[in-house]
Amino acid sequence: MSNGPAGHVARSGIRPHSETNRAAPLRTFLHTADGVSIDSVYDPGPVVYETCGPSADHLVFVLAHGFTGDVDRPHVRRVAAALARHGAVLTFSFRGHGRSGGRSTVGDREVLDLAAAVDRARRLGHARVATVGFSMGGSVVLRHAALYPRTVDAVVSVSAPARWYYRGTAPMRRLHWLVTRPEGRLVGRYGFRTRIHHRDWDPVPLSPVEAVPRIRPTPLLIVHGDSDGYFPVDHPRMLAEAAGEHGELWLEPGMGHAEHAADDGLLARIGDWAVSRAG
Repeated sequence: MSNGPAGHVARSGIRPHSETNRAAPLRTFLHTADGVSIDSVYDPGPVVYETCGPSADHLVFVLAHGFTGDVDRPHVRRVAAALARHGAVLTFSFRGHGRSGGRSTVGDREVLDLAAAVDRARRLGHARVATVGFSMGGSVVLRHAALYPRTVDAVVSVSAPARWYYRGTAPMRRLHWLVTRPEGRLVGRYGFRTRIHHRDWDPVPLSPVEAVPRIRPTPLLIVHGDSDGYFPVDHPRMLAEAAGEHGELWLEPGMGHAEHAADDGLLARIGDWAVSRAG
């Protein structure tokens, strides 16, 4: 049973500050619609505040990490710091990851975690919200935008799969072992701080490629490396085809997979794109 509405927390007491100052990041726990406690960190970025909150047009990035990530991982903090040059950033740990409660469902019920984070961003006073997801998080931002229409103003999916159950690369075969085998889930718990649910999906959730057509008219950016070791380029091309003229595809030369492969230049371009497209 839920402990309250998605994203419900006490309102922040951040004080007004000048353009050259920034408030300290605010860490708090959110509660999803199914009652899972989600660890989150909000960085207001370098922005002029009015009274006790952001100006209405100030963009916030809600960052959805990849499988086995969490808000304290250095690669997640690096991405958050890069996006904070363009607006506020709200990061969170998916269920089963880091200090969040519950167990990972590897992209299924994680849409509830993202919904709570987006709701939190709105409650903080942001009128413009862009979701940015990597790998598993990339699939989640696509499904969230489809299942919660018009709740965000721009969507960026980086290194996401187009379809479920893909085992065509060695890293994905290892990931399936981690998720489906009891010994693999032990490695996930103690080696990666990721607690994985033992049950299979029932029903199988909407796939990313099925979700994409439902996102329009929200602006959509699909980013993928042509050297991705997990998902080859047929995945982003499937997503782009499903998006049609509604979406943009950036196929990045020499880029590998997800947060580790996203350099500062790419993150700056993503930030610029979101600022320009999010209304």
